Amino acid sequence: MVPSAVTWGLLAAWAVHDVEELATMARWTRSARPRLEERLPWVPWERLQVPQRHVNVAIGLMGGVMAGASALGARTGGRSPVFQAALLGFGAHGVMHLAQAAVARGYTPGAVTAPVVVIPFSVWAWRRLRAEGVPVRAGASGWAGLAALPVVLAGVHAAAHALTRPRSHGTESALPHGTAATRPAARSDTAAAGRTRWFRRGRRS
Repeated sequence: MVPSAVTWGLLAAWAVHDVEELATMARWTRSARPRLEERLPWVPWERLQVPQRHVNVAIGLMGGVMAGASALGARTGGRSPVFQAALLGFGAHGVMHLAQAAVARGYTPGAVTAPVVVIPFSVWAWRRLRAEGVPVRAGASGWAGLAALPVVLAGVHAAAHALTRPRSHGTESALPHGTAATRPAARSDTAAAGRTRWFRRGRRS
């Protein structure tokens, strides 16, 4: 029987890893951007810099994905293709963090927990699945799951952008002439014109 430490452990390991990203991502993208723009000017760093609110929402959405994958793994004894794809993507995600740190020549968000939590857990979980006789999807299925990782991440960040985007409430310039927003100005102009006519009549008299 596959222990819950394998299935729900995926969610727990993800939570530990993403606490690091939650605490460092927004601040790091702001502070590291000038240095990275100088070293790697072809990368659109302005698109990668995200505010803390975006980070919070994106991590929350990804948490829902990982919770669903872990639940499917627990229900199927680790046989769910969704769970196995998430486990594979999680491990690959850890390797990507190490590659990012190497390219940046320094710390990047997630680089601390990737080698001590993400990769070791992923390796251990796969070994436990095999030890319990769980069919491990490989070949085309494994590559399909791995290819889904950037799609899921892009979808999560797109949704976070849509949810945290400032709402436009409109401006006075967008209102048609003569609406309530322009009437006070019109009344002021009328009053000024009336005072001018009164002043002129007073001078003539």
